[in-house]
Amino acid sequence: MEFGIFTVGDVTTDPTTGRTPSENERIKATLAIAQKAEEVGLDVFATGEHHNPPFVPSSPTTTLGYIAARTENLILSTSTTLITTNDPVKIAEDYATLQHLADGRVDLMMGRGNTGPVYPWFGKDIRQGIPLAIENYALLHKLWREDVVDWEGKFRTPLQSFTATPRPLDGVPPFVWHGSIRSPEIAEQAAYYGDGFFHNNIFWPIEHTQKMVNLYRQRYAHYGHGTAEQAIVGLGGQVFMRKNSQDAVREFRPYFDNAPVYGHGPSMEDFTRQTPLTVGSPQEVIERTLSFRDAVGDYQRQLFLMDHAGLPLKTVLEQLDILGEEVVPVLRKEFANLRPAGVPDSAPVHPAVAAARTAASTTSATSATSAASATKEG
Repeated sequence: MEFGIFTVGDVTTDPTTGRTPSENERIKATLAIAQKAEEVGLDVFATGEHHNPPFVPSSPTTTLGYIAARTENLILSTSTTLITTNDPVKIAEDYATLQHLADGRVDLMMGRGNTGPVYPWFGKDIRQGIPLAIENYALLHKLWREDVVDWEGKFRTPLQSFTATPRPLDGVPPFVWHGSIRSPEIAEQAAYYGDGFFHNNIFWPIEHTQKMVNLYRQRYAHYGHGTAEQAIVGLGGQVFMRKNSQDAVREFRPYFDNAPVYGHGPSMEDFTRQTPLTVGSPQEVIERTLSFRDAVGDYQRQLFLMDHAGLPLKTVLEQLDILGEEVVPVLRKEFANLRPAGVPDSAPVHPAVAAARTAASTTSATSATSAASATKEG
C-alpha cells in the first residue's frame, strides 16, 4: 500500500492570524512539505495543476524536478495534469524529462480540472471536455510507446513522422492514473488502458465513490487486464489530527469554517459525516481510513490533503510527523494483513525504482541480521 500527500497549492489567509502568505512563501512551503514527507517515510508526493489565483502550482514539472533533486525515495506525482488543456506532445516530453531526472520515480494523474475558465485561456472549449480528455490521452499513450508517430485527430494539428524526446526512461512510460470525481467516461478510459483510477473523493459520500470504483473494476476486468480485484485504485482523503480529538476539532474549526472550498457551507460535523474528512485523534484517522476498504475493496494508494485552508507550515509539518509516526505504520500493517494474495499492494513502478527498493530491503535485512549476530556474540 502506498501512502502519501497531495497539495492543491492554495494561497489562503490564516483565519486565526489574518496573515496571507506570499506566493513565494507558499511555493517554498510546498518544497519543505515534500521533503518532510520523505523524512517521515511516506511513499508519494503529488501536486495539482492550476492556472488561476489563489493557487500557485501552474508548473508541476518545475516543482517536481526541484523535489527530485532533494529526495531519494519519494514517488513524484501529480494530483491533476490537465489532459484537456495541455498539449499531449508537451506532456509527453515534460514528464519523460522528469522521469529521467528522478531516475524513474515519477507517475502522473490525468484530469480535467475544476476551473471552467481554464479552457478558453488555453484555446479550448469546455463543452468538449470529455472528448478532449479521451483524444489527448490516446495521443499521449501513443507518443510514449511508439518511436515514430503519425497521427490525426480533431483537436490539434496532425503529426507526421514525429518523435517525442526524450524517450521514456529505459523505454518504460510513467504509470498513469486517471482522476475523476463524477465522470464514468473517465473510469471507462482508465479501465480500457489498464491504467490506475484515482477517485478524489474528498467532497463526496462514500456511496458515490463506491459506485465509481466498482464501475472501473468491472470494466478493467472486461478489457482483460486482470480480475476486478486486481484493478489499481487510489483514493483521496483529508485529515487533521491532534493527540486528543477535542483539541483537533477546536484547532481546525476556524480553518474549516473559512476555507475557500467548503467554508460557510455545511458544518464541520456534517462534512466529516458525509465525506472522508477526519478531524480527530490518530486512532480515529486509522479507523476511518481502514473503513474505506469496506466500500471499495483492497486498493493501492491513499493520498491525504493536509496543507490547505490557510494552515501554517509549522502546523502542516507537525501533522506530517503524526501521520508518519503514528498513523501510516499501523495502516501499512493492517492493510497488508487484510489484502488477499494476488491483489497488488501498490501501483506499478519503474523497474529502476523496483530494483532500488529491492536493494534497500536486502541491505536493511542484512544489517538487521548482522546486528543480531553481533548482539548474540557479544
